[in-house]
Amino acid sequence: MNVNDIINSLGTELISLRRGSDNVFTSLCYDSRKAQPGSIFVCLKGSQFDGHSFLDNAAKSGASAVVLSDENLYESSCRKYPDITFIKTADTRKALALISAEFFGRPAEKLFVIGITGTKGKTSTSFMIRAILENSGKKVGIIGTTGIYYGEKYEYIDNSTPESYELHRLFSDMLSCGVSHVVMEVSSQALMMHRTYGINFDIGVFTNISPDHIGENEHSDFDEYLYCKSLLFYQCKKAVINADSDKIDYIIAALRKNSVPYITFSTHDQNADFFGENISFEITDCLSTSFDLRGFGKIHLNVPGEFSVSNALAAAAVSMNSGANFEDVAKSLALVHVFGRAEPVKHEKCNFAVIIDYAHNALSLESLFCSVKHYKPKHIITVFGCGGNRSKLRRYDMGEISGKYSDLSVITSDNPRTEKLDDIIDDILTGIKKTNGKYVIIKSRKDAICHALSVARKGDIVLIVGKGNQLYEEIGHEKIPFDERKVVKNYFDEL
Repeated sequence: MNVNDIINSLGTELISLRRGSDNVFTSLCYDSRKAQPGSIFVCLKGSQFDGHSFLDNAAKSGASAVVLSDENLYESSCRKYPDITFIKTADTRKALALISAEFFGRPAEKLFVIGITGTKGKTSTSFMIRAILENSGKKVGIIGTTGIYYGEKYEYIDNSTPESYELHRLFSDMLSCGVSHVVMEVSSQALMMHRTYGINFDIGVFTNISPDHIGENEHSDFDEYLYCKSLLFYQCKKAVINADSDKIDYIIAALRKNSVPYITFSTHDQNADFFGENISFEITDCLSTSFDLRGFGKIHLNVPGEFSVSNALAAAAVSMNSGANFEDVAKSLALVHVFGRAEPVKHEKCNFAVIIDYAHNALSLESLFCSVKHYKPKHIITVFGCGGNRSKLRRYDMGEISGKYSDLSVITSDNPRTEKLDDIIDDILTGIKKTNGKYVIIKSRKDAICHALSVARKGDIVLIVGKGNQLYEEIGHEKIPFDERKVVKNYFDEL
């Protein structure tokens, strides 16, 4: 990459540029510790750190170019470091996205990219889409909450939507591995922080929305959260949207503003393009669901609940607008299962249902309860906690929802991080005490799971919620290995 490549990639985002002694750049970074001769260092502003503060560190490490937005720093740095190329832009996050795309050869333009946004359902929907498209002969990559998947490769990530540099690096590597389609979760914070800036999604998907990610270092209020979600629909060629959402008019307004065509799916609105009807719930060796896709035929799912029908409808709509047919849809959805999402845990000694789910906010938890209620369990026993350094509102609401729907809530730890577990539990109790729900407090998550299993009987359902695919407990600054599936298995093995 050379200076002219940077100029071309930034376009109108470029405010000013002062050329240094190097014209060719061999690496790109936004962490000053990775700066080296030949590298471009981009000063990113985050919730805790501002990359502009580390410009001198990058310069001393030999960075050949620096992208920044601070006017005064630009002027002083140009004088201080005459050999470095300085690029000033209004928003360095947008600049990183555009330069990253150029650095890796604009890989997104050579892929069919599907972006999914919404409060819940993103992960399950993405895995359903992948299963269908792969059954139709496509090679598909996934980027999302549970990690990166393509070919035989897996990569763990901290964020559902990686930083723009990592995104384009992944796109580039997926292309080299023969991937043709990418399904990715697009979080509200990723949209707010321009991680997907410049990507023109072939299809954008809206699953649903409810208050979440509102608080310190997240979104200031629900209006901002909704607005950030809607940004996906300013950068897509076509949209698939949930007609059952009470915010559907807001999303449609964003689509119409940009003349983006859209397809609707629903379990309630018969005018939807993809309508699910005649939903039935069965108990076999797991909780399964069937429905008719109007105009096409019956679909069977080995996952519970009406929310799974909604996810399946979204997946069908996306896939059948991406080259798959109904036979591909029905065959794939009968087999697909998502790790940590309404995941059954089976054991030959267990005569009741045990489900692990990622539900970590009020909407997803209430949806899970409403789903399992359809199976008419004798009792629902719920093991849950709430994450530390996160919104207190989520704790109050989850406590109240669990108290309302559970016959017994087992309140425990769930990634307390640097907060005191007792304080988190007190917040949960604020909500649960608004109900008449029975509860016990067992601080050890392992012991809490074992207690729930010990009191459950035939016909009951034990829900272990909050962690889903996570295979650790985050206590303090340490991630301690913890697999809920092994806890369940070991409990029954030792009976």
